[in-house]
Amino acid sequence: MKTFINYAYLMVTMILKETIKIVVRSQKAELTSWNQGIKRELLPEIDLAPPHAVIISGIRRCGKSTLLRQLMGKIEGYYYLNFDDPRLFNFELSDFEKLEEVFQEEFGKEKNYCFDEIQTVANWELFVRKLLDQKKRCIITGSNASLLSRELGTKLTGRHLTYELFPFSYGEMLKLTSSKPSPHTFEKYIQSGGFPEYLQNNKITMLQELLNDIIARDIIVRHGLKEAKTIKELAIYLLTNAGKEFSYNKLAKYFNVGSVNTIISYISYLEDSYLIFTIPRFDYSLGKQLISPKKAYGIDVGFARANSASFSSDTGRILENIAFLHLRRKHKNIFYYKEEKECDFVIKEKGKMTYAIQVCTQLNEENKEREIEGLKEAMTKLKITTGVILTLDQEESFENITIIPLWKWLLNYS
Repeated sequence: MKTFINYAYLMVTMILKETIKIVVRSQKAELTSWNQGIKRELLPEIDLAPPHAVIISGIRRCGKSTLLRQLMGKIEGYYYLNFDDPRLFNFELSDFEKLEEVFQEEFGKEKNYCFDEIQTVANWELFVRKLLDQKKRCIITGSNASLLSRELGTKLTGRHLTYELFPFSYGEMLKLTSSKPSPHTFEKYIQSGGFPEYLQNNKITMLQELLNDIIARDIIVRHGLKEAKTIKELAIYLLTNAGKEFSYNKLAKYFNVGSVNTIISYISYLEDSYLIFTIPRFDYSLGKQLISPKKAYGIDVGFARANSASFSSDTGRILENIAFLHLRRKHKNIFYYKEEKECDFVIKEKGKMTYAIQVCTQLNEENKEREIEGLKEAMTKLKITTGVILTLDQEESFENITIIPLWKWLLNYS
């Protein structure tokens, strides 16, 4: 009886080769009518030359599929499959053999393999490694940073190049809307953020549904959790309080979660799905860095605004979040500085502190001492020669500090 049940289960869950063929054909047909959109700023940085798997990771709906299609336009001949298709819900590692047969029957022999949202298939990296051993080129997208990095680190060590894609930058938004840089268009970006679909249809429900979708699919289902309400409230809390210090202990008490380790896990899941990013307070002691309060920033200001009624009440925090996202596109080692004074961001490159940034809506008589002295203290203590204060519309320079409108800095900082 047990054998019969197992066999029946296998028959229900297995994917037929014919089903795979139908999906491959329909997705290939869709490619011909797909609008490739504007060229993403990340596109020229992606190196397709070496024999490595190219991995593009980022939050859902930020444009990974479009970027993949733009990359496919630079190569000759390819196979393509998007695994985030309900018809492929039960796709398993063993089904790659059927997929290979379908690819060759439908399109002949090709050396380029392009896979969308491959992280939905358990042990997918084993198949990709096999392709790399056969001198094939693989271009892959995925929506979970931890899952990709863990599998790449164990099965594809030294055989992959990873790139992170974010929602549209201010510059990309200008291209999409055929607009010119100005305080007016930057105000629009402050309101809308950079999710491509939202910029095109302006439906706030799209961003609200996206939050629910990510929590359900990338966190609750993936990690076998039941606390969807708590995790969503935690996500909204961190999005709302962008740029403010938090501690795991206080969050555990605030959300009435019994274990601090549970809160730590929840926040790591939110980071893995690219909903938020956290940065530590800088200290030369790694131990002190680990126990110090952290700050969180959201993936997109339009997304945060759509999911939090109070996010839009603090323009300074919004500008700070936008500045962080631009820095995060360029740097991995971002910290905030806090001793006697405070500085919003300090950057570490190749073991050296290189850049200090302060962000405020406007530099005036009430806050200039706090903002300038905080920046100067960070620069002095960390031996940083370049300091910037980003504002909404002021422009000035003195000593070794530059004051510049954030929208201008976004277009020129690289």
